Amino acid sequence: HDPHLAVAFDPLSAAEVRDGWRSLVSLDQWRGYQAETVPAGWSASDSLMTKSGVGSDIVTRKTYTDFELAFDWMVDAGGNSGVFYRATEEYPKIYWSAPEYALVDDARHPDGRNPITSAGATHSLYAAPRGIVRAAGEWNSTRILVRGTHVEHWLNDQQIATFDYGTPDFVERVAKSKFARWENFAKAKSGLIGIQGDHRGQLTFRKLRIREFPPAK
Repeated sequence: HDPHLAVAFDPLSAAEVRDGWRSLVSLDQWRGYQAETVPAGWSASDSLMTKSGVGSDIVTRKTYTDFELAFDWMVDAGGNSGVFYRATEEYPKIYWSAPEYALVDDARHPDGRNPITSAGATHSLYAAPRGIVRAAGEWNSTRILVRGTHVEHWLNDQQIATFDYGTPDFVERVAKSKFARWENFAKAKSGLIGIQGDHRGQLTFRKLRIREFPPAK
């Protein structure tokens, strides 16, 4: 038994279970990107999932179509990571296929200086407003809603970015971004949820949970 793969205990209330929520805080629900095992640096214990040092990205073992993903997160000083959704494994890098919700210490990481790469932004596509993310070492609360073509990014109870796949605005932003060179970027209707692990520093999650919706009519 690998001690760093300890099953984290994240109790959901009866009401949350009734509402369809399932915990994702245990590492047996994750694996490495394009790999079968969880890479070094990731651990889970008590009710927390943690990444220490520079590691590799992880993805869910399950694919998701329409869902709400919710979690609290904390980075240390200068921290930078991200959560991907509807990702595929067709490319060498996860961000070549999937939009990213940025997790950043805006005050100390260079990405935090630009609203389009700061905390809560749809990385390099839709900017986040200033002043909503909390400082390094403090908990932030995130929700990502993905239903049909519609996506919402929430941070600390405020909606900070929203878009719809396939609209002229979305297509134009992708075409002007670094993602333009990957023809299948943001094209998958369902896919994996991923967490970026290749930046230095510590990243911690709690209350990491998901609920799925029936496919949009």
